[in-house]
Amino acid sequence: MKASEFLTREQQEMLVSAIKEAEKNTSGEIRIHIDETCKGDPMKQAGKIFGYLGMDRTAQRNGVLIYLACKSKVFCIIGDTGIDKAVPAGFWNDVKDIMAGYFRNGEFARGLERAVLAVGEKLRHYFPYMEDDINEQPDEISFGSAAAKKGPDNTSHA
Repeated sequence: MKASEFLTREQQEMLVSAIKEAEKNTSGEIRIHIDETCKGDPMKQAGKIFGYLGMDRTAQRNGVLIYLACKSKVFCIIGDTGIDKAVPAGFWNDVKDIMAGYFRNGEFARGLERAVLAVGEKLRHYFPYMEDDINEQPDEISFGSAAAKKGPDNTSHA
């Protein structure tokens, strides 16, 4: 199965809506990327994609990527340096636990949705929405491992 076929059109629309909803409360930028496979460390793979997508170019360095490799059955959450400086160690562990619970039951779209909303809620405390906030990243889901081959690994992770 191709990464782009992992979620139905309806599930993709649900996740884009969740991203928009989550970003109403924060100046942070949230994205989802789905690969087919991940060879090696998923954090490194996600870091490459983070750079390729330009998520390291937000004004407050507060982008968050939720990464999933569907065939490899691995996932992670990474945040940019602005987030790492503001939050305690293990900040994303509860979000990863939420995702894992849904994923174990085969509810991948629901797990991603709950993760997006939880990330938005967590970011709200450190990076609240500002009146002049602009959407610096597209809300659409990105797919495929080609991005990881091109992008630099210039992020840190939370």
